[in-house]
Amino acid sequence: MVKLSELKHIISLRIENSLRNAVQVTASRFYVRESDIYRFAINYMLKRLRCLHEDDFTGSDLLPLMLDIREDLIDSLSLKKHQLFNIMNGNNTHPDKFVAMSDIELLLTPRHLLKQRLLKIDDTLRSDVDSETWLRDYLLEKYQSHPDKNAIPFVLENSAGD
Repeated sequence: MVKLSELKHIISLRIENSLRNAVQVTASRFYVRESDIYRFAINYMLKRLRCLHEDDFTGSDLLPLMLDIREDLIDSLSLKKHQLFNIMNGNNTHPDKFVAMSDIELLLTPRHLLKQRLLKIDDTLRSDVDSETWLRDYLLEKYQSHPDKNAIPFVLENSAGD
């Protein structure tokens, strides 16, 4: 007898032709079915977002993840600042972990406007780094209490191979 939790569900998915073609090419390259690639992509994404399943992982704890998926938040999910604010600060965030709305807006700032925004708010002129690195450094220095920002747990360990 199959347990209810082990039942599989059929889902419908709307994607652009270019994405479907990419999935088909990838499936062919891996010698697997197209559906295997969709399942792989969903599992991969859920593993990357696993910290969102933890209630005590809020506010600034989520910054490394949000920095890693920043472009996808903008391009794919089209999140608004209030939505991201609720995702980050909505679960009774401890005051020490609270992320300001202005910094959440920075996370949603398109790449072509990012350097301009950072120049207005960060006193440290960082002309030697690209705007994405500058944003990461700015936010992690502002919110993380870790002496070594490369030692941030949980999220960055999986993004090394991305």
